[in-house]
Amino acid sequence: MLYFSRWKTTLIWLAVLAGFVFAAPNLLDRQQAASLPEWLPSKQLTLGLDLQGGSYMLLQVERQDIIKDRLTTTVDDVRRLLREAGIGYTGLSGTGQIVQVRIRDEAQIEEAKNILSELTEPVASGLLGGGSIVEATIEEQAQPGQLRIVLTDEGITYRVSSAVAQSIEVVRKRIDELGTTEPVIQRQGADRILVQVPGLDDPERLKGLLNQTAKLSFRMVDTSMPVQEAMDGRPPATSEVLFSTDDPPIPYLIQRSVLVSGENLVDAQAGYDQRTNEPIVSFRFDSKGGQRFGQATTQFVGLPFAIVLDEQVISAPVIREPILGGSGQISGNFTVESANDLAILLRAGALPATLTVIEERTVGPGLGADSIAAGEIAGLIGAVLVLAFMFVAYGMLGFIANLALIANVSMIIALLTMLGATLTLPGIAGIVLTVGMAVDSNVLIYERIREEHRSGRSLIQAIDAGFSRAFSTILDANVTTLIAAIILFYLGTGPVRGFAITLAIGIVTTVFTAFTFTRWMVAEWVRRKRPKTMPKGMLDRVIRDFTFRFMTFRRFTFVLSAVASVTALALFATVNMNYGIDFKGGSMIEVQAKQGNADVGDIRARLSELNLGDIQAQEFGTPRDVLIRVQAQGGGENAEQTVITLVRAELEGDYDIRRVEVVGPTVSGELAQAGTIAVIASLMAILVYIWFRFEWQFALGAIIATVHDVVLTIGIFVISGIEFNLSSIAAVLTIVGYSLNDTVVVYDRVRENLRRYKKLPLTQLLDLSINQMLPRTILTSVTTLLALLALFIFGGEVIQSFTFAMIFGVLVGTYSSIFIAAPVLILFKLRADNFRVGLDTDVEAEAETTGKSTA
Repeated sequence: MLYFSRWKTTLIWLAVLAGFVFAAPNLLDRQQAASLPEWLPSKQLTLGLDLQGGSYMLLQVERQDIIKDRLTTTVDDVRRLLREAGIGYTGLSGTGQIVQVRIRDEAQIEEAKNILSELTEPVASGLLGGGSIVEATIEEQAQPGQLRIVLTDEGITYRVSSAVAQSIEVVRKRIDELGTTEPVIQRQGADRILVQVPGLDDPERLKGLLNQTAKLSFRMVDTSMPVQEAMDGRPPATSEVLFSTDDPPIPYLIQRSVLVSGENLVDAQAGYDQRTNEPIVSFRFDSKGGQRFGQATTQFVGLPFAIVLDEQVISAPVIREPILGGSGQISGNFTVESANDLAILLRAGALPATLTVIEERTVGPGLGADSIAAGEIAGLIGAVLVLAFMFVAYGMLGFIANLALIANVSMIIALLTMLGATLTLPGIAGIVLTVGMAVDSNVLIYERIREEHRSGRSLIQAIDAGFSRAFSTILDANVTTLIAAIILFYLGTGPVRGFAITLAIGIVTTVFTAFTFTRWMVAEWVRRKRPKTMPKGMLDRVIRDFTFRFMTFRRFTFVLSAVASVTALALFATVNMNYGIDFKGGSMIEVQAKQGNADVGDIRARLSELNLGDIQAQEFGTPRDVLIRVQAQGGGENAEQTVITLVRAELEGDYDIRRVEVVGPTVSGELAQAGTIAVIASLMAILVYIWFRFEWQFALGAIIATVHDVVLTIGIFVISGIEFNLSSIAAVLTIVGYSLNDTVVVYDRVRENLRRYKKLPLTQLLDLSINQMLPRTILTSVTTLLALLALFIFGGEVIQSFTFAMIFGVLVGTYSSIFIAAPVLILFKLRADNFRVGLDTDVEAEAETTGKSTA
C-alpha cells in the first residue's frame, strides 16, 4: 500500500529526525557539545582506544599466589592451634595444596583432629551463587600419627573469586588517582580483570601501578649474623634475605615477623625532605598501627628496621628515637614520579595477589588521531562514490535511495551514541560496509518494481507489488548477515565486537529505512508528480535483459572451484599462514621516527642484540613508521612484558612508541579457539535458518557455497602473506554473511519461479532466476566494492588486511552465488512439487505465459 496515514507519516519522520538530532552532537567538539542547552541531546560517541589512544589490558589473578598464601596461612593456623592445645607435633610442612603434620602422642590424635576441624568448617559464599564452601579436609594417613590437611579446589576457586572482587576495587582506586576520564574496569570470567583507560599518555606507568601488589610491611633487620654469612650458609629460621631496590641491589637479612603492615595505613602523600629536598613519601597509621609502631620504635632504639614493599627493601634506617606520633616518612632513591606512584599504591591498598598482564593493546594519541582522520576520509570518499553511482544508475529513484542512505547512517550513529557503544576502527569499517550493503535493499526493490511494470502493471501497482514482494527477500538476506554479526559479538573481543555491533545496528536501520522511509518518499513522489513510467538512469540500457546460459558452464565451474579449494586447503596445510600475534602470541610495536625517516636496518640490528628471538621490522605506511614483531618468548606471560620493556628502553630515544600489542600464550590459544568456533557456529545457525525458510537442498547449497568462499579466502591469505589476525576473523564472518546474502537473494527468486513455472526444466529455470537477479547482483557488488576500495586505499594500514579480505570475499561471493549455489540444486535433484502450494490459478497462468516467453 502506498497510502500512509497521518500518524504513520508522523512516526516515520519522528524516527528519522531523532536520528539526525542524536547524531548531530558528533559533528561538534567536546566543548561545543557540552555547552548545548540541557533540553538538547549532547551525548557523543564513545571512541575506542584505537581511535583516541589509550591502553587496554587483560589482567589475570595468579592462582598459584592464592594457593601459596593459603598454604602459608594454613601452616601457621595448624601451628597455632596445636600449640594452644598443648599437643606435641613434628614434621609440619606444606607443599602444593597439602599440609602435613605428625602428632607425637597417638593418644592425642583424635583431640588434634577435633582441634584442627576448625580449619574445615564451611564458609558462606556470596561470590559463587550462595551456599557454603569447604576450604579444607582432614585425612588420617596410614603412618601412625600422620595427619594431612588438603586445601580443596573449590576453596581455592572461592579465594580466587574473592581476590578478583577485591582487586577490582584496588585497581579502580589506583587508576582514579591518575586522573583519567571514564576508565573501564570490569570482571571477565572467573579470574580476570579487564582494564581500559582511554587517552592515557604513559601506559608503562599504568602497567607499573597494576603489576605491583604493594604489600608494605615494617620489619626489623636481623643483626645476629652478617648478611653474607646468611647468604653463603643458612639464615636463621625466623629470618630471610631480601634485596633492596638499589642498582646494584643490596642484600639485607630481615626478620620474618611483621611489626606493622600496610593494612594499618590511613594516608600516604608524596613530598620533599626539608633537609635534603629529596622526594619522600610521608605516611600516617590508624590508632592501632600508630600504637604498635610506637611500641616497636621504643623497644628497638638504636637498631635498624626495614621498610619492605613486595619483598624488596625500600630503605633500612636506624631507629634514632621512638616515633610516637603515628606517622613517618619513607626515603629512598625516589624521583618525583616514583614517589607519587608509591603514595598512590599505599593509599589504594595492597592487592590480594599478583595481577599478570596476559594481553595488552596500547595506542598512542597521535596514532588515534591519524586513525580518525583516515576513517573519516575513507568514509567520505566511499559515501560520495556510492551516492554518485546510485544517482547515475536510477536517476530520481537513486536520489530517493541516497536520502534514505543518509538517514540510515545518521540513525546508526544516533543508536551507537544512545546505547553508549564504542566506535572502533573496524566499527568505521562496519559503517562503510553498511553503506555499500544498504544499497542492496533499494536495488532489490527498484529492480522488482521495474519487473512488475514491464510485465504490464501500472506504475502504482508495480511500486506496491515491488515493495511487497521484495520484503521477504530482503528480510532473509539481512537475517543471515545479522546471525553472523550476533555470533561475532558474543565470541569476539575488543574492536571486533565494535564491528559486530555496528554491523548489527546497520542491518536493523537498513530494513527500517527501506520499508518505511524509502517507501514514504516514493509514495510522495508518485502523489506529487503522477509519473506514468519508471524514471530512467544512465545505466538503464547497459544492465538490462540478460539471457546468459550460466548452467552450461556448471561442470567447468565445479571443477575449477574444486581445484581452487583443494589447492587452498593444501597450501593451508603445508605453507605457514602469516598468523598475527592474536593467534600465535608475541609482541607488536609500531614506532615513528622523531626526526627524518626510520632506519629499518638499524632497528633490526639494535633489537637483535637483545636476544629476543625472531624479530621482524618493516616499513608501515610512511617512511617514518616501522612495525616491529617479536616472536612469543615461551617463558610465560611475564616474559612477553619484558620484551616491551627492553624494546622501549632501546628505541624510545629516537622513536615515538605509537602502538603496542602483547598477547600471551594463554590468550592467543583462546582467541584461536574462539575464532574457529565463531565461524562454525555462524554456519550452523545460518544452515538452520535457511532450512527453516526454504528446503534442505537450499540449506546445503548455501553452506557449500559459503564454505567454498571461506576456504578460498583463507587460501588468498596464505598466498598473499597478509597477516591473519582478529580483524581477519571479522572479515571472514562478514564474508559469510555477505555470501549468504547473495545466495539467499538468488534462492528466493528460484523458489518463486519454481512456484510459477511448473513445466520449465530446472536448468532453464535457474538461468532465468540468475538473469533476473543479475542487475541487482552487479549494482550491489559495485556499490559495496566502491565503499571497500575507498576503505582499502584511504583507511590506513591498520585495517588493510580486513578490507583486502572483504574485497576478495565480495568477488568470490558473487561468483559462488551464481556458479556454485545455483548448480548445486541440480545435483540435489530439486523438484518443484514442494513450491506450488497456495498459488492462485490466475497468477499461475500468468506466470506460465511469462515463463514461455522468457524461455
